[in-house]
Amino acid sequence: MTKRILIMLAVLLLLFVLSYSIHNTLISTDLSFSLFHVYLFHVIAVAIIYATVEFVAENLPTQAGNAYLVLMCFKIGIFLLIFKTAVFENDALTMPERIALVVPLFVFLITEAIAVAKLLNSK
Repeated sequence: MTKRILIMLAVLLLLFVLSYSIHNTLISTDLSFSLFHVYLFHVIAVAIIYATVEFVAENLPTQAGNAYLVLMCFKIGIFLLIFKTAVFENDALTMPERIALVVPLFVFLITEAIAVAKLLNSK
């Protein structure tokens, strides 16, 4: 269990460094929010979700899928609370700002889904 969590943390940190540096290099305009904070939020959220699902799968294997779905809803809600000024109060988000919010979400969502699917299939 601990080994899988540490491997996932290493993958997340590597993905964070690579995707953030590439994304930050490609953006040519100033954003109304911090791109670093968006990426950091997703890294922390995925790490917490994966560790929690790992713990639930170890103790209550039949409930691990449900735990993952509930945690995904919490993740989306917390993201909206933290970044509400960037998402809701700015009516005129430019296309680079919209992309800057969506790209990290999908990068880390895909990574998280693959890791959780492998975990649940192994149980």
